[in-house]
Amino acid sequence: MSVSSVSSSAASATSTASASATTSTSSSTSSSSSTTLSTTAFLNLLITELQNQDPLNPTDPTQFTTELIDLTGVEQQQQTNDTLTTISTNLSTLISAMEA
Repeated sequence: MSVSSVSSSAASATSTASASATTSTSSSTSSSSSTTLSTTAFLNLLITELQNQDPLNPTDPTQFTTELIDLTGVEQQQQTNDTLTTISTNLSTLISAMEA
């Protein structure tokens, strides 16, 4: 596996993780496990990329930093989605209790 294919696979995993994080789901559990899998896959690709890079032509630090920032952004979006789901559930419960 060449460095460029690993790099493009890592970028693809980042895009996939970003897309899955912005897709709303009905269950926060399935949503969290989806993000965990994407995070694990991303980190595995990143480690593989680092292990197989050419020592005379290493990965551009800017690209590496951008990939890590993308991962952090996806994780923060997932935490926000989980928090909003919790708030929504609590508000629905409160409104139901007030109506009863």
